[in-house]
Amino acid sequence: MTGLRQALRLMHINFVLARNGLDDLVFRTHLFRPVSFVRYLLPWHWFRRDTRSRGERIRCTLEELGPIFVKFGQILSTRRDLLPDDIADELAQLQDNVPPFPDSEARAIIEKSLGKPVGELFARFDQSPLASASIAQVHTAQLHDGREVIVKVVRPNIKSTIRRDLALLYTLAGLAERYWTDGRRLHPREVVAEYDKTIMDELDLMREAASASQLRRNFSGSEQLYVPEVHWPLTRRDVMVMERISGTPVGDIDALRAQGIDFERLAKNGVEIFFTQVFRDNFFHADMHPGNIFVEPSGRYIAVDFGIMGTLSEEDQRYLAGNFLAFFQRDYRRVAELHVESGWVPEDTRVEEFEAAIRTVCEPIFERPLKDISFGHVLLRLFQVARRFNMEVQPQLVLLQKTLLNIEGLGRQLYPDLDLWETAKPFLERWMSEQVGFRSFGRAAKKNAPEWAEKLPELPGLLHAFLSQATEAERHAKHNGNETLEKIRWEIRRAQRRNFRAIVGSGFVISASIIYAYADPTAVTMLGNAPLLTWMLGGLGGFVLIFSWPSRGS
Repeated sequence: MTGLRQALRLMHINFVLARNGLDDLVFRTHLFRPVSFVRYLLPWHWFRRDTRSRGERIRCTLEELGPIFVKFGQILSTRRDLLPDDIADELAQLQDNVPPFPDSEARAIIEKSLGKPVGELFARFDQSPLASASIAQVHTAQLHDGREVIVKVVRPNIKSTIRRDLALLYTLAGLAERYWTDGRRLHPREVVAEYDKTIMDELDLMREAASASQLRRNFSGSEQLYVPEVHWPLTRRDVMVMERISGTPVGDIDALRAQGIDFERLAKNGVEIFFTQVFRDNFFHADMHPGNIFVEPSGRYIAVDFGIMGTLSEEDQRYLAGNFLAFFQRDYRRVAELHVESGWVPEDTRVEEFEAAIRTVCEPIFERPLKDISFGHVLLRLFQVARRFNMEVQPQLVLLQKTLLNIEGLGRQLYPDLDLWETAKPFLERWMSEQVGFRSFGRAAKKNAPEWAEKLPELPGLLHAFLSQATEAERHAKHNGNETLEKIRWEIRRAQRRNFRAIVGSGFVISASIIYAYADPTAVTMLGNAPLLTWMLGGLGGFVLIFSWPSRGS
């Protein structure tokens, strides 16, 4: 029965493809290739006057096939490393406007998840949804304490619908990979697998609520970004209750202008928020399109919809910042080296060839004024060049690129003269400077101080064990008394003293670091900052002990 339903669904998809002028895709498949001549007998092939571009026809097809395919097209639009620009631009226009499901079904889901009637949970629950999308819809409500909230409810039976269409997408991807010329290069099954993970994550509203809470904590007290508060007692996998915000959609330029918003400051704040999330917090909102961003009268941003979040490893952060700064300085050699060092391209890649390819692409771009250069498109061109050198697609970098393109596009919509390079460069230079030197060591000391404090009591025991082993070895050497064993004895004694100094010296360094981490940074002595002075003297004494190796005669 499942096979029959899938076959009928596949026939419907083929019909929609043909109706939108994509029948050539249908007849290229292994199943229909033997009868490909049939398309010349079809009535719409004789009278076709479709002047739409291929990208527009693909977009219309996905919209006609339903919300799951629309969502797939939205996510596919972020994979500019796989798609031609004209198709990616068209797919980016997909609108997730889905008819709402009945209020009675929303109430039933809420009551099943929370175990109480809606009337007991809320003082008011508005029947008409505020918004409706492919995964969930949102209702406004009021808690019994008077707080205004929004209630996000996952669509009924959406999981089974998604599973059905995902199974079909996997089938289509397998056919494409097998019979389409570019199928293997574009890895369609991997793209579907990525979509599978993304959409299943979006179905779990507990996960989205946790992401919202983390982002809210990261920007607590910020004058640039506000994140609404999650009401955890009424949040489950299928239902999320969150503070209702009030603001102007960022795309409503006229309304923002009427409020006297400083567009230049607003655009620059958006860029700073993005880089703060990526490099300071390593946790960024990866779905920052205009529908998810509002602006307070004060000019502060408000973010909503936290279903897609991105993270980077410390290595990715470091290499990405290094790449950006190398681009600022047109140091293409360093860009090529960073790609090899990070493992983004194979280690046997010839750096000189990679450098030349990057220079060829980027030099024409930099001949224009900086404010006319798209940061996101430079990153995109870099990925396209790297792909020629067998660069592995990095999912976290694709999310980052998509978000950067959104942020840059939004910033230039608000303030056309936005120079994203000028705004980003000081931030990146400051971040890079904090990754090396005393600042980095001090931060690491504070981070590791509890673990070091836990290990500190073990040092006397380790020292006793070393001394016991050395004494036993010395007795053994005296007992045997020959020249070879005498040399061994001397080496053991030398190692004993080195280990003793290393342990004691390490104790100085660790103790000083713990004091520095926990001490009051405002404390002063006659010579200046007391914790810093303690750390410097203790560390210096420790390093002297560690590196003052015993001489031959000692």
